[in-house]
Amino acid sequence: MKILVVEDDPVILETVEYNLRKQGDEVFTAADGRAALDVARREKPDLIILDVMLPILDGFEVCRILRREMSVPIIMLTAKSDEVDKVVGLEMGADDYLTKPFSMRELLARVKAMQRRERIIREEISAEVEQSNEGVLRPSTADILSFGNLTINQQRYEVVLNGEPLRLKPKEYELLLFLARHKGMALSRDLILERVWEWTFDGNSRTVDVHVRWLREKIEEDATWPKRIVTVRGIGYRFEG
Repeated sequence: MKILVVEDDPVILETVEYNLRKQGDEVFTAADGRAALDVARREKPDLIILDVMLPILDGFEVCRILRREMSVPIIMLTAKSDEVDKVVGLEMGADDYLTKPFSMRELLARVKAMQRRERIIREEISAEVEQSNEGVLRPSTADILSFGNLTINQQRYEVVLNGEPLRLKPKEYELLLFLARHKGMALSRDLILERVWEWTFDGNSRTVDVHVRWLREKIEEDATWPKRIVTVRGIGYRFEG
């Protein structure tokens, strides 16, 4: 996997780079926001690890710009434990975040989780292409989840609303798919974090709320009065299809 690490602390940068290379990743680095944009555009990385406090352009601005140009997963690193800073990162389009100081083991675990998801997506696309070349591409009923004008094609990794494909970030798609597969069930935020993000955000469920809000804005007729993703007070959410 091609990974871009953006960090102005040379010790942290060198440590992260060393451990990623050790597990077989191809690593590119940048020490400021402008350089990060240049490297990302040139190398097209599969994953970006992005510090918030950067010279020239901060991590929030870099994330905002990159999100307009590419759908690469972004893990943000922040020295602040304030929830507001984490939420801002998520609002800008980050997929994940870590608060400094963090353990290298935890960072590598999150990187590997994203690698697994990307590998699954590539395998599904490859299988689809092979079947298409053989002229037998016919998604089975089990591959397609339909809810009125909303369709989730698991084989194509595609969501269609009113006949038009939706542009969803990887985490948005995974969250929607998890909710849809458990239609009618009240799912706690902690369970969603565990199953969709594959780890626990130290009890912080705000990230689920942010991603649910994004999904509602894309799939609900009126996001302020959602009918598909319903809030279950005191618990979490329920998908009504």
